Amino acid sequence: MKLPIHKISPNYLKLETVEKIIQGSYQLTLSAASKKRILDCRKYLDKKLKNSDELIYGINTGFGSLCNVEIEGDDLEQLQTNLVMSHACGTGDEVPAEVLRLILLLKIQSLSYGHSAISLEVVERLIHFYNEDVLPVVYQQGSLGASGDLAPLAHLSLPLIGLGEVNWKGKRMKGATALKKMGLKPIRLQSKEGLALLNGTQFSTAYATWAMIQSRRLLQLANFTAAVSIDAFDCRMSPYDERIHKARPHQGQLATAKFIRKILATSPIAKSKKTSVQDPYAFRCVPQVHGASHDAIHYVENVVLTEMNSVTDNPNIFADSDGIISGGNFHAQPIALALDFLAIALSELGSISERRLYQLISGQRGLPAFLTEHPGLQSGLMIAQYTAASIASQNKQLCTPASVDSIVSCNGQEDHVSMAANAATKLYKVVENLERLLAIELMAGAQAMHFRRPQRSSKKIEIILAKYRKVVPVLLEDRVLSEDIHATIEFVKSFKI
Repeated sequence: MKLPIHKISPNYLKLETVEKIIQGSYQLTLSAASKKRILDCRKYLDKKLKNSDELIYGINTGFGSLCNVEIEGDDLEQLQTNLVMSHACGTGDEVPAEVLRLILLLKIQSLSYGHSAISLEVVERLIHFYNEDVLPVVYQQGSLGASGDLAPLAHLSLPLIGLGEVNWKGKRMKGATALKKMGLKPIRLQSKEGLALLNGTQFSTAYATWAMIQSRRLLQLANFTAAVSIDAFDCRMSPYDERIHKARPHQGQLATAKFIRKILATSPIAKSKKTSVQDPYAFRCVPQVHGASHDAIHYVENVVLTEMNSVTDNPNIFADSDGIISGGNFHAQPIALALDFLAIALSELGSISERRLYQLISGQRGLPAFLTEHPGLQSGLMIAQYTAASIASQNKQLCTPASVDSIVSCNGQEDHVSMAANAATKLYKVVENLERLLAIELMAGAQAMHFRRPQRSSKKIEIILAKYRKVVPVLLEDRVLSEDIHATIEFVKSFKI
């Protein structure tokens, strides 16, 4: 079957496009505009080096605090190879495949703007890796998020020159072995090319992009599970009245309240007479809490979109205006702050979800304790709440900001760093944890709804719960709940309304 093609171009790359590429097995190719930009920039640098003795950072000098050490012309290629080898200092867990594909895509996109003096051969080799799903082995630890994500991007680059390791066709192998099997030779890096590959925020930005794609889905899931719990706990609808939220018109708050009103509009439970005057905050303040996270996600999305469409190596080369400018676009502070903010926003969705779960199993509002017909003999969902509490607490611990930290490196030349990479890998865990928390709440909400029968919720909720019950049956007596939790997690992975 012929796979769809996405042309890498200087045009603005949207999050929806990235999601489509990653999920749809697209093949990448360079647009004519990108090819011209890449070729023109490379030609400009070659001409500049031939006709000038000017010292240009990282091109004919050393790196970091060695920036004043001049490198002779015969050693310029070796300089770039040495850079890639020496900076491949990563350790820890490997980067997950879904994030690694994003790193490749975003690095290709950044190089395609024609400000990095990379050769067309290198970019097309990266595209070949992406299209053939040749995934370099990259480690999560090693980047300070300042001179770019140096260590992880060095590991990403090693297979280009026949070093490092890759995962390909279900096997782990040496980079040189993979090249041989593909009938390719290692690339000899030219001046500036190693620096163009290693400088950049693509490691951190790839994690942020993955998290943004997941955040959209999980926010929708959080609103849905809240709606299920609102009906399951027999809550009042007055806290979602549009007039309240127009009086405090945060966009996320308005959107969340509207969603709750809409999805519960046909619910007989929601319309029934209530005995409680007010509901606990975990139900009553869903628009305010979820809405704040909604707005935070929107803010982070704008930062991520800008970073996805940026040139983040150094120096930047402007062939059309005859400029080679050394600056700091590799510094990941913008994305570091956004990563920390997103982690906090998502953690709060999980925190309030756990509180709704706690209320559902508390034996109130006509529901049995721990949502079991025989409390005492059976524990029901008692320990499911323990699990959720543990996960929610871990998320809070993971939300200690990485971006407020900085450690001096490179003999003081790199004296302020963003720690964006640490923020990125922490966020990945927060996202996974939130999905687990929302799955457990859905499991509890569905179980609580069982005890509301013959009352019914809205048509939309009942349809989704009916599908869920084909995966996880009603808990009539104690069983191994871990299996139910894992089945629910798989159920919500493809959640859409």
